[in-house]
Amino acid sequence: MKIEDLRKLENETERVSALYDIFDEGTRLSTKSTQIEFLTTIRQIEKHLRSGMRILDLGAGTGKYSIYFAKHGYEVTAVELVEKHVKEIRDRVSLDMPIQVFQGNALDLSMIEDNTYDIVLCFGPLYHLTKIEDRMQCIKEAKRVCKANGKMFFAFISNDMVITTETFLYTPDFLLSDLYDHNSFKVEDFPFVFHTIDDCRGLLRNANVKIISEVAADGLSELFADKINSMDEESYIQWLNFHFYCCERPEFLGASNHLLFVGEK
Repeated sequence: MKIEDLRKLENETERVSALYDIFDEGTRLSTKSTQIEFLTTIRQIEKHLRSGMRILDLGAGTGKYSIYFAKHGYEVTAVELVEKHVKEIRDRVSLDMPIQVFQGNALDLSMIEDNTYDIVLCFGPLYHLTKIEDRMQCIKEAKRVCKANGKMFFAFISNDMVITTETFLYTPDFLLSDLYDHNSFKVEDFPFVFHTIDDCRGLLRNANVKIISEVAADGLSELFADKINSMDEESYIQWLNFHFYCCERPEFLGASNHLLFVGEK
């Protein structure tokens, strides 16, 4: 199936599953440049993580975060929509890992009681929910199952940075195309959903989530992927440290393909 064929699929589960037959989620965070998003996110979570805490990973993908934290002894519940991803997580889980894996939808967590988890990760669902009411429902469910003193982590794909990466990496005639509104610069929500920084803030505030951190999760990593991937180890470590220095500064937030918002009730 080609990307354009996804437009014909009205069923959300089928569309998302078909999308990940095209994109290999299992290898997405496997290079030096893409690891920056993972390492930045881990660093932010660990600021709020304490021994004995329980973690819920909504839209767990192939289990990169779930397995990382389970290996470190945290009790993890992974909920993933795509069947092949669920199987991949289960194949990677060893008997000594404190992890449960379920196929499920982030819009309906009725199997989970209120105020159950200390940390709720929502790193995939908001990339795919095209309806505003579904996005609000997703955030509402994450908030419901999070403990009163817990923390929620929401990932978004940045509308504005996508214009830059598309133009200079993937689609040279992007600026002349009809793939975005030429006045508002809103990118078409296909095959993913794209948010401006104000969109992210508005969604969370309308769901009564208090934003405590805003992070440029991968910064310029995608734009400069080839150069970052060719760095020697010492240079890479220093680039990573520079990114950590920049990623929470407001003036750098718009220069990132992935945005991470940390919230609480």
